[in-house]
Amino acid sequence: MQSRISQSDEQKEGIVRGRGAGVRVASVALAAFLLGGCALLSTPTPPDTYTLTAPSFTKSSRAPRGLLVIAQPTAISAIDSERIVARPATGEITYVQESQWSDGLTRLLQARILESFENASRLSAVGRVGDRLSSDFQLATDVRSFEVDAGSGMAVVEISAKIINERNGRIAAGKIFRGTAPVGAINGAEASRALDTALHQVLRDLVEWTTSRI
Repeated sequence: MQSRISQSDEQKEGIVRGRGAGVRVASVALAAFLLGGCALLSTPTPPDTYTLTAPSFTKSSRAPRGLLVIAQPTAISAIDSERIVARPATGEITYVQESQWSDGLTRLLQARILESFENASRLSAVGRVGDRLSSDFQLATDVRSFEVDAGSGMAVVEISAKIINERNGRIAAGKIFRGTAPVGAINGAEASRALDTALHQVLRDLVEWTTSRI
């Protein structure tokens, strides 16, 4: 009789322990679910992404000539990133919130400079430095400004360019190009649109100047 009672008690204790373990497992699962939900709720919204474009050109009567390679532009690290630069005052650098370029700025500019020369169709061939192209000249550029000036409400693009003779390594010509465009508001859509407009001015002048000297 005592043996049967002991077995019954042990079974009851086992059931209680099993229920307790089940409650603990359920509690852990619920806590994990709630923590996961909080993590999902706190995930930041990804920034809006914008790109730059290359301008179109009128057809030239001049026969294409010259072989040109485009070096990746240089720029200070504050400019050469995916962030859109805004200057609230002289000497300060901030960035347009919740906005970014589709690539690092100098890589994006190299692609659009190359595309501009291709659109103009005024060279025998154009490519990037590192391409298997036996070029006559190299175009080296430095980005001095690529920003929204909050004080003046203008987008400012300023690029220094040098044409380098690939045969002797000498600088054949150099010039600074500048373009501006009004900005309606300091946000990603307006800033990127104005900077693209200012860049078109620079790229048209850059292509005209370069092709006239090759």
